[in-house]
Parts: sequence; structure tokens; C-alpha cells
Amino acid sequence: MTSKQVLFLSNGHGEDLNASLVLQALAKTEWEIGTAAMPLVGAGNAYRKLNVPIIGPTQTMPSGGIIYTNLLNWIKDLFAGLIGLIWRQLQAVRQHSRQCDLIFAAGDIVPIVFAHLTGRPYTAFIVSTSSYYEGRLRLPWITERCLRSPRCLQIFTRDAFTAKDLQQRGIAKAVFAGYPIMDVLTPIGKDLHLQPDVPMIALLPGSRLPEALNNLALQLQLCSQIAKLKPMQFRAALVPSITEADLAAIAQAQNWRYRGRGCLEKTISGQICQVHCLHDAFPDILHQCNSAIGMAGTAVEQAVGLGKPVVQIVGAGPQFTYRFAEAQMRLLGISVKTVGKRPATPTILQQAAQQIIDVLEDSTYLSNCVANGKDRVGAAGGSVSIAKQVSQHVLNPAPSLHT
Repeated sequence: MTSKQVLFLSNGHGEDLNASLVLQALAKTEWEIGTAAMPLVGAGNAYRKLNVPIIGPTQTMPSGGIIYTNLLNWIKDLFAGLIGLIWRQLQAVRQHSRQCDLIFAAGDIVPIVFAHLTGRPYTAFIVSTSSYYEGRLRLPWITERCLRSPRCLQIFTRDAFTAKDLQQRGIAKAVFAGYPIMDVLTPIGKDLHLQPDVPMIALLPGSRLPEALNNLALQLQLCSQIAKLKPMQFRAALVPSITEADLAAIAQAQNWRYRGRGCLEKTISGQICQVHCLHDAFPDILHQCNSAIGMAGTAVEQAVGLGKPVVQIVGAGPQFTYRFAEAQMRLLGISVKTVGKRPATPTILQQAAQQIIDVLEDSTYLSNCVANGKDRVGAAGGSVSIAKQVSQHVLNPAPSLHT
């Protein structure tokens, strides 16, 4: 028997991650459902790690996919061949979709419009936006038209508030079935060598290079300011692409010492302050931290989902600008505080250090962060829940669909 086929479309790091988790869960169901993917931004490493077939061309653009916060990034991408890339990807999607039973589009306007242009049935996971941003979901007219199409069989949202908003506007097929990124946070038992009774701060510098390196350098400066106020432990969750050589260069530039094996240290007020950087302990760091210094997107959302308070400082971008940080606060609510509206200065870093101390001493606020995380992000289990609903659309297709 020929297996059913689902094509996954997504446009960004977080979108790829969410879609790939649903894909994994779908592959584990009892039904024979084949999968392929078209990552529209970047190389699609989340799919490649699973050996999922990539059906068209991929390219990492100068902006890293962050164009809505900066017109210059959009211009840089245009000169790097963005229009031609989109056209080739669309042709590949239309060609491959002829043999597909369903398209799963995760992201914003681009993958949803791509899915619609195939003429095939599709589901949309609007993971890129939320009604929390402005109190009501604002969608481009073309996106809303696609979502209201009969060929759009179901709309998955990233939170319950957004699903309720769409339902109240007459889009009954909008549902919140969970947020897959919470499914990759099971601790692996990594020994973080933590001292008892000393708070641990997680450093989340992001995943895009070279921005993540610049963010980490700023976070080291903030660690210095925190250590002047109170003894703390610091664990940095890094992507594998940040090397030992990178850490050694950052240490030298920031007047820290690099001790090898991811350990940076500095003498502050007569005491040794250490920052331990790890590539393989992200879930353990998030679960065991008392707070996080956030300069990332998805990682900050995951920290909030676990009930952790996050203090953000602003970097030079292209992703983690104040505009991005401010949007994170609207999306994630009370769990996230941003200090400063421009790239962090020594004064801003001093203020951020005091903010972190204040946060850790406010037991009521810490309890509220746990409740807020459940409301804004949700618990684990979204991958399987979404995959089950997708499989039903594949196995029990509507008799006829028209635009």
C-alpha cells in the first residue's frame, strides 16, 4: 500500500523546530505516513538532523530570517538573491505537493501562502504570532483569506488565548493543541556541578552567529556586575557552532580568563567568578536555573514555559534589538523584564544586575511566573497532540475541497 504523504513548510529556526517535532511525532504513529520538508529560511538543520528529505533549495540570508524589525535586513536579503530563492522554493513546493495528501505550514504569511498555492489541503500552525501581542490577532488580509479557505482544514495556535480570539471571529477550526517546543526539555541528567544554596543564572545568548557571540560577551559583562552584588552561579547554554576558540577570544576581549572545557573566570571583588558554557545541557540548565538572562527567542519562551523569570538586555542585533525584546514582553507577560532600550551600556548592566537580584528575592513574583508560564506557553505534549490531529486529516480526507 502506498503511504500517505505530508509536506512540512516552515520559515525560521523556531518554526523549523516546532514543525520537525510534529513530524517526529507523526512518524511514530501506527499509520504509514511519509514526510518531506521545505525550510524556507536557513538550512533547515532541524529537519536535516532527522534525515528528512529537503525538497528544494535552501540558503542562509544575511538577516538570518529577521527582517520585520529592520528594513536594512530586508534590503540585504534582496541583494543576496531572496526573490530568486523564494521563486525556486515555490516551484519545488508546487511540484512536490502533487503527490502529497496534506501540507503542514508552520510560520507566518509565506509558508501559509505557499501551502494555499499548491491547491492541496493544508493545516496551518501560526507559531510566529499571537493575540497576546496586541490583544487581538492582526493578520495580513491574504493570510486571513488563506486561513478561512475550505482547503485550510485546521489552524493550530501557539497559545489558548489566540485560538479563542480566532474562534470568536468565526474561525471555528482554530485550536490550541499545545506548543511543541516544550517537548524537548526533558533533563538528560547532566551534572552541572552546582554548589548548594547558591542561585544559578542561565545565560541564553541565542543561536545565530555571530550575534550569539556578541550577546555572550555582553552577558559576561552582566555577570561581572551581578557578582559584585551577590554570589551567583552561571551556566551558559550554547549552540554547538560556538567553539572553544570562540570562547577563548571572547574571554580575552572581555578581560576574563579561559580555563578550557567551556570555563571562563574572572576575579571580582576578591572572589573568583566562573561562567561554565555547555553545548549539551540546555534542558538541565533551564530546569535547574533560578532565573535566566535572555537574548534569544525560542529559548526565552521555553524558560518562561518552565516558570522561570527572564531578565533581558538589548544587543546590537540583527535579532535581539529592543523592538524584539519589547515584543517578547508582550507575548510572554510578567515573566519577562527588559532593562534598557538600546544596546546595553555599563549603567544599563548595573541596573540589570540589580533587577536580577530583586527578582530572586521576590517570592510572590516567582510564584506568579510559574502560573504565567502555564498560561502563556503551556505544558509538554503538543507534538503528539498536533500530530494526532494532522494524521486524522490525512487518513480521513474531506470528499471535495474548493477555494
